[in-house]
Amino acid sequence: MRTIRAMRTLFLAFLVSLVPASSFAGVFLSITVAPPILPVYAQPVCPGDGYLWTPGYWAYAPAGYYWVPGTWVMAPQPGFLWTPGYWGFVGGFYGWHGGYWGPHVGFYGGVNYGFGYGGVGFFGGRWEGGHFAYNSAVMHVNTTIVHNTYIDNTVIHNTTVVNRTAFNGPGGVNARPNGQEQAAMRESHVQPTSEQMSHENAAATNRANFASVNGGRPANAAVSRPLSGGNLANHASVNSNNRPAYNASNNHPAYNASNNHPAYNANNQPHANYSQPAHPSGGQPHNAEPPHESHPNNAAEHEHR
Repeated sequence: MRTIRAMRTLFLAFLVSLVPASSFAGVFLSITVAPPILPVYAQPVCPGDGYLWTPGYWAYAPAGYYWVPGTWVMAPQPGFLWTPGYWGFVGGFYGWHGGYWGPHVGFYGGVNYGFGYGGVGFFGGRWEGGHFAYNSAVMHVNTTIVHNTYIDNTVIHNTTVVNRTAFNGPGGVNARPNGQEQAAMRESHVQPTSEQMSHENAAATNRANFASVNGGRPANAAVSRPLSGGNLANHASVNSNNRPAYNASNNHPAYNASNNHPAYNANNQPHANYSQPAHPSGGQPHNAEPPHESHPNNAAEHEHR
């Protein structure tokens, strides 16, 4: 038994050594069960100027995977953008690479989180001096309140989102960092803010967020502001209970609740590569066009990127 534990420790150390230290923050988790696929949800309206969208993700606790709702947060300083965390699959283990703040968006596994994060870069907005400008073709912004907006419809493509896999690696998303993403990963980064950490911790205290309870379809998949221990009951949320967590035509179950084991992406198709995003920090152009990203007002009829 000690030999097995020692070998596993050495293997995990090897996995960590393969990943640049700047590509994740916090503890590097490594488990043998895949995360559920990403649910479909609508984006809450932006609370006001300066808030940036951070997409929802599956975190892990001793009780299993739980959903951390997408939310709007304030950047730690002007000019910083959020690189989402992602799960990577290597050598039979799923490892979590935490998100971080920095001047450019780095590699997030090619995972299609939607709302500007289509797998490569970010095209939901850009910094213009000390102000953040929102692409209202992608972001749910009330332009009567937030005036720093622009419209770039070139990032919207009428293609159905097929792959909602939540991890990078064999059986999941087939993507590797491009040159610009590698450069961004080597930059100086800032860990998630205390508000973001409290948000994740608060999500873990709600049993309804666990995939073993919600079947991979969290009821409150997104909230307008980060959760905290004291505002769980009264928090404005987006309820996705009545919408499927995946494209039913794929015939991919979101979660096999009978054995508490998340379903894998059975088609094993490589993740679609995306074209160059509008944001200057995005990655190199690829061959395929990104899936359709609809405006949040039409969220019930279309899936989001």
